[in-house]
Amino acid sequence: MNDRHMLVAGAANMFIAVAAGAFGAHGLKTVLSPEMLVIWQTGVTYQASHGLGLLLLCALWTRFSVTLLSRAAGLMLAGIILFSGSLYALALTGIRPLGAITPFGGLCFLLAWAMLVMAGWRRRG
Repeated sequence: MNDRHMLVAGAANMFIAVAAGAFGAHGLKTVLSPEMLVIWQTGVTYQASHGLGLLLLCALWTRFSVTLLSRAAGLMLAGIILFSGSLYALALTGIRPLGAITPFGGLCFLLAWAMLVMAGWRRRG
C-alpha cells in the first residue's frame, strides 16, 4: 500500500464511519436494542479512530520506513474490516458467533500500532 492508497482508504473509512454513526443514531435507534446499538457504536468508534490512523500513516510517509508504514496500513485496514465489520454484522443480525471474529481485528490493530512503533524506533535519517 502506498501513501495515495492510505489517503484514499483513510478518507473513505472516515466517510463510512461518519455515515454509520449517523445511521446508528437516527436510523437504527428504533430498530436495534440498546445493547446492539452500543455494539454498533463500538464498531463506528474503532473504524473512525483507525481511519484517522491511516491518515496519520500517510502523513508520516516521507519520514519513516515505507515498508513498515505500508504493512501497518494493511493491518489497520484488515482490522477495520474484521473488527468493525464483525460488530456491524453482529448488531444488525444478532448472530453472536460473529463476535468471535472481532478479536482478530483487534489483533490486526495492535500489530499495526506495533509496526508504527518499529518505524519510529528505526527512523531513517
